[in-house]
Amino acid sequence: MALHKIKDFDPNYRDSFNKQDILDFDLYSGSEKVGSIDNLLVDDEGRFRYLVINTGFWVAGKKVLLPVGRTRIAFNENRVYADNLTRAQVENLPEYNESDLVDSDYEENVRNVYRPTASTTGTAVSSADVAASGYDRNSYSYQQDAALYNLDEQNHKELRLYEERLVADKTRQKVGEVAVSKRVETEVATATVPIEKERVIIQGTVPTDAGTVVTPGEDAFREGEVARVEVYEETPDVHKEAVVREEVNLRKEVNRETVDAEEQIRREKLDVTTTGHPNVDKRLDPLSDERL
Repeated sequence: MALHKIKDFDPNYRDSFNKQDILDFDLYSGSEKVGSIDNLLVDDEGRFRYLVINTGFWVAGKKVLLPVGRTRIAFNENRVYADNLTRAQVENLPEYNESDLVDSDYEENVRNVYRPTASTTGTAVSSADVAASGYDRNSYSYQQDAALYNLDEQNHKELRLYEERLVADKTRQKVGEVAVSKRVETEVATATVPIEKERVIIQGTVPTDAGTVVTPGEDAFREGEVARVEVYEETPDVHKEAVVREEVNLRKEVNRETVDAEEQIRREKLDVTTTGHPNVDKRLDPLSDERL
C-alpha cells in the first residue's frame, strides 16, 4: 500500500487535529527534546502510519520514520512524545529522504528496529535479511504489527476521523477534428444565344417609264459593278468566367450538459465499547443528527 504525505492527501488535514498543525509540534523522549515533526504519512485509506521526525542536533539532523502507535500526542502542549525512542534506534533506522521510494522492504527495515526483538540489539536488517526471515511483501498487513500502528484512546483521543468526499472534476480531451476542403465537380452547361444573319435579296421590277425613249447616260452599255451591299451575320461568343458563389464560415459552438456520476465513498464512525458501568458522555456527531 502506498504512503502519502498528509498535505498531498488532505490539504485540510488541520481539521483532524483540532485546527492545530501537528507538523509544528516538537518531539520529546521522556523530558528530553529530541527533534521535531517534519511530516505525517498516511496510507491509501487515510490511516495514520508514520510521523517523519527530524532529530535535529540529537542525531546530526537525521530524518527517520516513527510509527504512530509508538507516540503520544499532547495537543495542549504542542508536543509529540515517543517515550521509548532511543538514540541507538535512530542511529540504526534507515534515513528518510522525500525523493526516495518508501517501499515495503524499507518499511520492514523500520519495523525491525522498533519491534521488541530488534530493539534490544538496536540493529536494523537489510533487504536480504528481510527476505530470509519469511517476510512476504505481498501478504503483509499493518495489523500484523498492531503495536506499531494502532491508535489508542489514551494517547490519541483527540485525533479526528476521516471520511472520503466525492470530488467532481473534469478533464479536457480531444475527441476528433473537422476538416473542410474543396473539390471540383464538372458538368455540361448549355447557354442559348440568339444570333442574326443578313441575307441579300435580288429582285427585278418594271419601272414606271418602261418603253419610254430616253437618252442613255455615260454608264450605259458598260460592263462592271453596278451596286455593292455589305452582308453581316452574328456568331455566338461563349466563354467561361469565375464568380464568387458563396462564403463558408468555420466556427465552434460549445454545448453544455450535466453528467451525473456515482461512486462509493467511505466514512469512519466510532464504535464505543464499554465494560462494566462507566459514565460515558456520548455526544452528538456535530455533522449529523445521529448519536455516536
